[in-house]
Amino acid sequence: MTDFIWRAGQFQSLVVQGVTLEACCWGRPPSQAPTLVLLHEGLGCIALWRDFPQKLAAATKCGVFAWSRAGYGGSDACALPRPLDYMSVEAATMVPQVLERVGVRSHVLIGHSDGASIAALHAGGTTDPRLRGLVLVAPHFFAEPLGLAAIAEARRAYETGDLRARLAKYHRHVDAAFRGWNDAWLDPGFANWNIQACLSTIKVPILAIQGTEDQYGTPAQLDCIATACPAAVKIALLADCRHAPFFDKAETTLDLLTQFTAQLGLDGAGTPSEAP
Repeated sequence: MTDFIWRAGQFQSLVVQGVTLEACCWGRPPSQAPTLVLLHEGLGCIALWRDFPQKLAAATKCGVFAWSRAGYGGSDACALPRPLDYMSVEAATMVPQVLERVGVRSHVLIGHSDGASIAALHAGGTTDPRLRGLVLVAPHFFAEPLGLAAIAEARRAYETGDLRARLAKYHRHVDAAFRGWNDAWLDPGFANWNIQACLSTIKVPILAIQGTEDQYGTPAQLDCIATACPAAVKIALLADCRHAPFFDKAETTLDLLTQFTAQLGLDGAGTPSEAP
């Protein structure tokens, strides 16, 4: 069932499993071009992609779609505490239903941080022929001491600094957004979290991007993709770049994504051949 009207640049509401999510699109609709689907990071939302979606749509001639997950942006709040497998639950339930509601056809999932983990979990658990590729930006497949230390520092900044005020500009339910992410990652049980098994069942090409100065993960996160995934994998480790390559190395990241979609034959030049 499709109940999303493709109006480029306009925020809309999308109801999935009784949850109202904010959503937005850019560029051409799914009936005219492939769709690049953005999955945001653990403290992200549509607004925090800034102007990246518009630039991506212009560069690739594809459509771009993004939504704020429950608890984030202008979407409904999420129940706390989040289960420690919240990314697996999102990948298996919400992602396919959102794609169905929007009428997405030929598409690439582009995930950042938590969103990259969700994208990989979804790709590893689906045989959907409409999924053509995967872009994983600063992904997480297992917990690392470096990342957990940075997340603990974020908690201190939220409780005693100005992080809560800064996040409140973007999240209607700011405590749900922060606590849903932070409390899960800092739960003692999360130290054993590991989703590397999903990589062995991903059948579509992957572009994986990470900054050398990423405060939340080491290049070991990329190494496991190249080792475990049977599909074609391109690794891009960007120097002088932290956790958000599309900000710190915006032009390089945009070029990498444009080249990747072109190599997949998704240049936005025509109607997707597998469209129903």
